[in-house]
Amino acid sequence: MFFNWRSCSLSVVNEFICIGHRGARGHEPENTLRSIRRGLELGAHGVEVDVWMADQELVVIHDKTLQRTTNGHGSVMRKSFAHLRTLDAGNGERIPTLAEVFVTVCGRGFVNVELKGPGTAKPTVALIEHFVKEGRARYEDFILSSFHRRELKQIGNAQIRIGLLCTRPMPLYYLTARRLNAWSIHPAAGSTTQRFVLDAHRRGYKVIPYTVNSLSQIAQMRALGVDGVFSDFPERVCERV
Repeated sequence: MFFNWRSCSLSVVNEFICIGHRGARGHEPENTLRSIRRGLELGAHGVEVDVWMADQELVVIHDKTLQRTTNGHGSVMRKSFAHLRTLDAGNGERIPTLAEVFVTVCGRGFVNVELKGPGTAKPTVALIEHFVKEGRARYEDFILSSFHRRELKQIGNAQIRIGLLCTRPMPLYYLTARRLNAWSIHPAAGSTTQRFVLDAHRRGYKVIPYTVNSLSQIAQMRALGVDGVFSDFPERVCERV
């Protein structure tokens, strides 16, 4: 049975979507399968992961270098896939592939893929299309987001939802959103205002700020009328739904 997160967000969580940031980053090593499983166990309706291309493989890691989150060093994109798989990403976890993330999440939630590196859009779309064709997921089970407008322009599949990431919404943000056929806007929580939320909703966009961790900030975002949040601690969001 597939997770219909559109109907779930309306009937079960009163339109407030909880997305586990890099899985459950507040509890487990970020962007690992362990973190992703934990995020879903804690009640997240979906998880967010970051993707780069390395040796023709879509690998899930946030930074362009290895040293912060693994026991490796150097550029992710310059390493062989075989080498990346030997590294410890925390608690013995490996750097996962995006396909492994999809297998872990499909049927349990949705996946927000942040396109971090160049050349990630087209292979990510191809992977999504493969899972949909096999009947293992639906297009509604995915959001592709990025700060890199060039990558978002490469998506080329109108059935896949696009999330426009921004640190601070610019006055004419909607022109970019319209050009990219965005479904949602993902602003930094600190720059999210009620005026922006109302304007975005009037134009038909969902607003899902990042990264919202404290109980007071979660309450503040709900009061602003946002559609959901990204959080390192999904249980804090879900217990307030």
